[in-house]
Amino acid sequence: MRRLVAASLLAAFPLAALAFDLQGHRGARGLAPENTIPAFERALQIGVSTLELDLAVTKDNVLVVSHDAALDPDITRGPDGKFLEGKTPAIRSLTFAELERYDVGRIRPDSAYAARFRDQRGADNVRIPALTEVFDLVKRTGADHIRFNIETKIEPESGGTVPDPESFAALFAKAVRDAGLTSRVTVQSFDWRTLVAMKQIAPDIERSCLTIEDSMENNIQRGKPGPSPWTAGFDIDDVGGSVPRLVKTAGCSTWSPYFHDITAALVKEAQALGLKVIPWTVNEMDDLTLVIETGVDGLITDYPDRGRAALPKTITPPKRIMVE
Repeated sequence: MRRLVAASLLAAFPLAALAFDLQGHRGARGLAPENTIPAFERALQIGVSTLELDLAVTKDNVLVVSHDAALDPDITRGPDGKFLEGKTPAIRSLTFAELERYDVGRIRPDSAYAARFRDQRGADNVRIPALTEVFDLVKRTGADHIRFNIETKIEPESGGTVPDPESFAALFAKAVRDAGLTSRVTVQSFDWRTLVAMKQIAPDIERSCLTIEDSMENNIQRGKPGPSPWTAGFDIDDVGGSVPRLVKTAGCSTWSPYFHDITAALVKEAQALGLKVIPWTVNEMDDLTLVIETGVDGLITDYPDRGRAALPKTITPPKRIMVE
């Protein structure tokens, strides 16, 4: 793994002192259909501290759990039971009632997605849930310690496929407050405009700045004229090139970087600024072990079972939750 320095730095990061935050990515995407009630149930049964999920908005302003602005043809079947083909409907173009006609419980067998997640167990009659359904699921279990890390799926060029950042943040804040979960929700995004809006609308809801600096994807964009379009007017070059400082300046309490982008030194720098560090998305056992050893405060994984197995004995794993 790029730049990770592991076991030699353990003494500098006493793992026993960590309240480690194990987050199930899209529930437990490696094991169950992503961002669905079965995936969140599976994550709770395995034992996580946080459910990580994605948020979209329907035509009638229902907040729903989906990673993509449009229906993903690799996981979506129509009322005829067949996988979607060609250009698929934007979630923003459908009412919630219309969205419920689609089944997202299985992966298209010949897809790259299927090859990547061979252990995912599919099911039929699985729908894209409303955010309130996920909240209600956890409330029914009585698991008052479970948190929610919820990503607003928006991009600088999203246009009309999603609400504007302020409207998105307002819908989100109202849903969280109506559910009485303000103290248990974190809002995260690669497009920091919703985070800035959330700070104004609901400063009591925690904010997490997502980052990636990769050859294919980069929302930081060093050395370019002006700030990145993703970072809400905050410029990495104005803070000495430090991503942790940029995150702090933007008003986030958590930095959530692509796991390949972290080093033990960067983790230490971020924590010295008062930030929690929760990298994404860590799936392989070797990577899980190395990431934990850098002293991070938690991590996001498609395989919560592997995440638990990678925890050293000095970290108590999250409770397993019975789901009826």
